[in-house]
Amino acid sequence: MINERTGQPETAKAAQAGEAAQVQMALEQKLLAMETALRERLMRAELKAHAVRAGMVDLDGLKLLDTSRLTLNERDEVVGAEVLMAEARRAKPWLFGGASSSSAATPPPAQAPRARLATEMNETEWRAARAEMLRRL
Repeated sequence: MINERTGQPETAKAAQAGEAAQVQMALEQKLLAMETALRERLMRAELKAHAVRAGMVDLDGLKLLDTSRLTLNERDEVVGAEVLMAEARRAKPWLFGGASSSSAATPPPAQAPRARLATEMNETEWRAARAEMLRRL
């Protein structure tokens, strides 16, 4: 039987519909695979951020942790990462250093500036300071 609009046999039309369905199914599978890969990458990145905050010295230590209990919530945040890091700190303390911060050094205490006393100056410094003071008068 020939279709009057297309001029093609009905079997060819059915074959084209089957091919279109196969293409659509392949695209949906590829999209699902890409979404899964993206969520895995996002979870690894979030887990690395939690590990850095927890003080993990070497992020290769993440390979030693069981991440099967971790999930992503609807806001794409890792659920259970804090618990995992606490357990890892107890079980594998060598992976963690001291508490991390943005600056390891503490700033010096603030002190008000004070004038140097004449008894703390040598003769050259005293003469320069005396000349400066006399110029201001």
